[in-house]
Amino acid sequence: MRLKFRPTDTTFYDLFTELAGHLVDGANLLAKMLDETSDRDAIAKQLSEVEHAADDATHAIINRVNQTFVTPFDREDIYKLASSLDDVMDFIDEAGDLVVLYDLDVLPSRMASMVEVIQRGCELTAEAMPRLRTMTDLSEYWIEINRLENQADRDYRRILAKLFSGEYKALEVMKLKDVVESLEDAVDALESVANTVEQIAVKES
Repeated sequence: MRLKFRPTDTTFYDLFTELAGHLVDGANLLAKMLDETSDRDAIAKQLSEVEHAADDATHAIINRVNQTFVTPFDREDIYKLASSLDDVMDFIDEAGDLVVLYDLDVLPSRMASMVEVIQRGCELTAEAMPRLRTMTDLSEYWIEINRLENQADRDYRRILAKLFSGEYKALEVMKLKDVVESLEDAVDALESVANTVEQIAVKES
């Protein structure tokens, strides 16, 4: 087993943990938006604020890479991980924004299942980020994210089947399809985060 020098500066790990925490907040707000009685405009505003906070955390990570001579793992992997985490937040915000912009009163019930997957995936990601310090106990994380992604894919296909069943008007189909595709993109971005973590763990083992 080869020895690796690890810098003692924990800033990167703290920033990744902070960024992942914003994902949890965003996913929880998105879940609230599914409630037909909720103030969706107010939630969308909160969601936008969380997205901006996530952007700030992402920029802080990139700036730190550019200012640091010795990084805890490959610079390319740091960029990729930060970008993928930011993508998750962007797609969560996009989905919420579309619900408001399209003035969608009723959403297909199975969308709640996809949002639950996003919530759980964000929680697991937030729990995994601090473990990057030691690169331990991470395999269960990426395995579970992969399982959740498969579950979301099944939900996605069934939602599309329902949308094209003739039950919805053509314009409504287009609007709902945009929302569900944003949810699918968020899940795919979560899987990209998990894949990057796995690649980093393999390199560092």
